[in-house]
Amino acid sequence: MKKKLILFIIFAVLLTQMPVIGKYFSIVNTLIHETGHSLMAIITGGKVQSISLFSNTEGATLASHRFWLGSFLTSAAGYVFSSFTAFLFMVLIYKRRSGYVLSILLAILVISLLFWVRNLFGLFWIITIIAAFSWVLWKGSKTALENLALFFASLLLVESITSSFEIMYLSFVSPMSAGDATNLAKATFIIPTQLWGIIFFLQSLFFARLGLKRYFKSSRTNNK
Repeated sequence: MKKKLILFIIFAVLLTQMPVIGKYFSIVNTLIHETGHSLMAIITGGKVQSISLFSNTEGATLASHRFWLGSFLTSAAGYVFSSFTAFLFMVLIYKRRSGYVLSILLAILVISLLFWVRNLFGLFWIITIIAAFSWVLWKGSKTALENLALFFASLLLVESITSSFEIMYLSFVSPMSAGDATNLAKATFIIPTQLWGIIFFLQSLFFARLGLKRYFKSSRTNNK
């Protein structure tokens, strides 16, 4: 199991570096990220107007808030939710609940299609991936479904780290264009963009370490 995870992680790294198809699969992480923003907006009493997904793997959530705290937490939620979801998927696989991983992903896809995603490319992407995803769920064997769950968990793990690193890098080289880090710096005034970039990257490493530690613990236990 340990070797299998390492192979899936290597595959995810290589896949995300490929043109076109790599970006297509990387948008899964973008959707999870934007879902984090949307859920936090709803939890804090805000309203979500739309989610936009773009072919370059960027995304945007349009939400309104009545209070500063809701806006702050919504801006902070994207990267954390993505990293936490990767960790959660590792835990579920550790508990041999791969079906839950696939169910959560499908639920996020369907809810996003029905209520949030509205731009043309976003609709194209989410409809095609739901169709492909549903076909695999319908036709795939138990082993195929377990591998699919591990693939998405590995993909999210890799993308949660690389996207957080990218925002940290941007926070230093272009602090006014560093997305959520820039928004949080403007919201807090005294905490600079660079520090928010570092925080996002460190939390991604923290959740990745927790998830991998749990998975490898499972592998050692199963091999005894």
